[in-house]
Amino acid sequence: MKYTIPLAAALSAALWQLPAQAADLEVIHWWTSGGEQAAVSVLAREFDQLGADKWKDSAIAQGENARAVAYQRIFGGTPPGAAQFNTSRQFEELINAGLLQDLSSVADKEQWASFIRPPAIFGPCQKDGKVYCVPVNLHSEQWIWVNRKVYQQAGVTEPTTWQDFLESAPKIKAAGFIPLAQGGQPWQEFLLFRDMLLGMAGKDVWYQVWRDKNADVAGGSAVRKVFETMGELRQYTDQGMAGRNWNDTTNLVITGKAAAQVMGDWARGEFVLAGKQPGEDYDCIPGPSPEPYLTTNGDVFIFPKQKDPAVTQAQFKLASMLVDARVQTLFNNAKGSLPIRDDVDMSLADACIKKGLALLKRPDAIVQGYALFITPDTRGQIEDLLTEYWSTPDMTVDAAQQRFVEIIGDAD
Repeated sequence: MKYTIPLAAALSAALWQLPAQAADLEVIHWWTSGGEQAAVSVLAREFDQLGADKWKDSAIAQGENARAVAYQRIFGGTPPGAAQFNTSRQFEELINAGLLQDLSSVADKEQWASFIRPPAIFGPCQKDGKVYCVPVNLHSEQWIWVNRKVYQQAGVTEPTTWQDFLESAPKIKAAGFIPLAQGGQPWQEFLLFRDMLLGMAGKDVWYQVWRDKNADVAGGSAVRKVFETMGELRQYTDQGMAGRNWNDTTNLVITGKAAAQVMGDWARGEFVLAGKQPGEDYDCIPGPSPEPYLTTNGDVFIFPKQKDPAVTQAQFKLASMLVDARVQTLFNNAKGSLPIRDDVDMSLADACIKKGLALLKRPDAIVQGYALFITPDTRGQIEDLLTEYWSTPDMTVDAAQQRFVEIIGDAD
């Protein structure tokens, strides 16, 4: 019997194995905070050390801005070499339009599917048996970061539930601290809502809302309690939150101006950069939730199709490097995220990373991220709603929840 390799796959494999030709590989990303820059510099350094090809950094503040530029460049015919996206449906339009490199040759050769974990984060990269992106980390959003000294000075204990937080917030405020450091940007308000939804309503409601798009559950008592609690939190933030970046908000906790911030595990990089130690200066608490969870979000890189074979060759080289065990160790220790493979050396991991690794080993604690189930358009509608609700104290819980029900009921 004679076997043949599909032409596209053969060409991709051939390009990847061509003699080296130098190329500048432009990489669009939104890692612009101090901690994030330290992490992305690891990737740039490791890529530059592979040979003559060079990482050309294009950092654009805020994810929605970076993704918009990447889309414009790709559809406009001047694509970057690579672009950062989230583990989500954000780039499925590019796959459907045939504008992304098929990375199957390198993914099959290196057996990515055998070590990328959990499998759900690899799913968005795959369509019709082909691979179109590279997961680089596993990020979880379900964390509250607290300043230990602020809690001690206020005479209250750190929260393990949202009810705990609400009970201690008046004392923290009376002691002269901001109870909740919150950045006034749509994505941050949506992140706060998601943290409360999973932490208060639990995993079953989470899946019924995002995966099943169950309007009855979205309009039920569990989700109503989330809207009520979000409304109560307004009084415990500060007047300077409007438009504030997440890392500037994290700095309020680092410097002892605020007690706590809800943010993903990428906030750890800011504490590390400031020389703070977990368990001494700050704590990272899953949730807060009576049952801690690890949401499977993360970052991926896509590789738009190119006309220059040298750039294409550099793309496949970078794709391979991103999943390398050594690079995974260096990058994720700097980033505060978890590696996409479990055969890496995380002996240098601090207490916060170890908490995430422990949760990752528990199948019952792993929850698929919302972005695997809803489109960017649906996300935008929810962000608009939550921003209006957060900034309009006169907006009733009934009105906000009814709009949420309508959005979920109409979601793709």
